[in-house]
Amino acid sequence: TTDCGHNVVRVGEEMAQVFRAHGFQVVHDTNLYDYPAYNGAYDRSQAAVRDWLSQYPTIRIILDVHRDALVGEDGAIYKLVSQENGEKTAQVMLVVGTDAGGADHPGWADNLALAIRLQRELAADYVSLARPVVLRSSSYNQQLSPGSLLVEVGGHGNTLTEALRGARLFAESASQVFSGMRAG
Repeated sequence: TTDCGHNVVRVGEEMAQVFRAHGFQVVHDTNLYDYPAYNGAYDRSQAAVRDWLSQYPTIRIILDVHRDALVGEDGAIYKLVSQENGEKTAQVMLVVGTDAGGADHPGWADNLALAIRLQRELAADYVSLARPVVLRSSSYNQQLSPGSLLVEVGGHGNTLTEALRGARLFAESASQVFSGMRAG
């Protein structure tokens, strides 16, 4: 949906609220870059990221929030669900772009190191919230700044409530990691 109260923008706002509650300054870009077409979405979002980095040069973390799309060969839509605190919660997956596809992305290993730190914290805090970290040959605009990750919160089979829970729990764990980075 293009209704930002019910799509991934709302999921990103849930994260932003948690990060703000932990004392972080947050810029939440609520533009829909995959509308009206998915093709070209990364080019459109790249221009925006460059603008945000120019406007706020102290940005240290960039989280590109998505939802996964898992569809079986039979057309079945899969939910990515964990039981956390007795409630169905969308699982979270971190995606790290690399230079394997030929992109100029020399800092991808630093982003991987951040993803591993976040993954460890998630695994320590929650039973099965985290899906495995995924490395991809595309850069996903992560070459624009260190500390850039793609965060998949559930999939299109999850309910908004499940996705919001996953976003909150992810942001709680990530806040612990980011606080350690701020102190260090």
